[in-house]
Amino acid sequence: MSEPTPDAALLRRVADGSAKLRTQIGTIVIGQDAAVRALLAAVLAQGHVLIIGVPGLAKTLLVRTLASALGWTFKRIQFTPDMMPSDIIGMELLHEDRTEAGGASRAMRFVPGPIFANLVLADEINRTPPRTQSALLEAMQELTVTSMGRSYPLERPFIVCATQNPIEQEGTYPLPEAQLDRFMASLWLDYPSNSEEERIVSSTTSGQQFHLDAIFSRQEVLAFQDLVQRVPVSPHVVTYAVAVARATRPSGEGAGAIAGQYVQWGAGPRAGQHMVMLGKALAALDGLPAVSCDHIREAAPLVLRHRVLPNYQALGEGMTPASIVENILKSVKQSDYEK
Repeated sequence: MSEPTPDAALLRRVADGSAKLRTQIGTIVIGQDAAVRALLAAVLAQGHVLIIGVPGLAKTLLVRTLASALGWTFKRIQFTPDMMPSDIIGMELLHEDRTEAGGASRAMRFVPGPIFANLVLADEINRTPPRTQSALLEAMQELTVTSMGRSYPLERPFIVCATQNPIEQEGTYPLPEAQLDRFMASLWLDYPSNSEEERIVSSTTSGQQFHLDAIFSRQEVLAFQDLVQRVPVSPHVVTYAVAVARATRPSGEGAGAIAGQYVQWGAGPRAGQHMVMLGKALAALDGLPAVSCDHIREAAPLVLRHRVLPNYQALGEGMTPASIVENILKSVKQSDYEK
């Protein structure tokens, strides 16, 4: 029997290691298995994530635990209305250095902000004004920050997870659609089941301490991210992803009847790109060498829910972005050919 290729061995390492990683995280974050899988897929696809849920659903714990399990540097930024861009990216400060002759020299020196970490949690991103939001979003897009005309690169891997509270809107600055589009995926956390909630209460009130071992090194994660980019995608899968994205638009070629009735503004071309990239990552988590339409269907709600803007009729009939996307997925037919 021939030896497996380097990519095949790397793919097996992704699948086996990720399963162990999810088990480790599950000992601390109870009842969010689907969210953990989606978050891991976003990490492999090098995509930023918007996490939406009411207080107390372990949003911060989920991201912090993932960083610990990966062995990454982690920073949490609590967004407030008075936060400035320099509070995130850092600033130039005047430093005085003593010389051997007893004199002193002064120079401006850049002091990095909390954005300089592998995994950054932007807690309640909609609490801060647009100017500060833009500083974070620029770093997400360009992987660099600019201070006093000088650019400073961010170290890879670099992922931003931003949280929003869906029930408290007073004093917030909602992200515009163009900025929401920079997030590859959105996770909508729901309440745990009764048995899961009992486990949560028991484990968090017992004083028991959990230790996480890093499953992957940073270099391995970078290799996994490069591998995910090389995962092949059949033309019929791309066709299906594009059809789903176009079906969210209320007008134009490929527009869906559901979107025409309930959607004010649909997803742009980046949605198709992100569905395919997230589909590649999900395939890698499953140890599969190619993406299927099932992976696109799993990725679609994560990619589309924050990109679909319901119209007044949808709001009046109680149609949410999630239910609209669910109905669109039922209406779009895939190709008969499936590898």
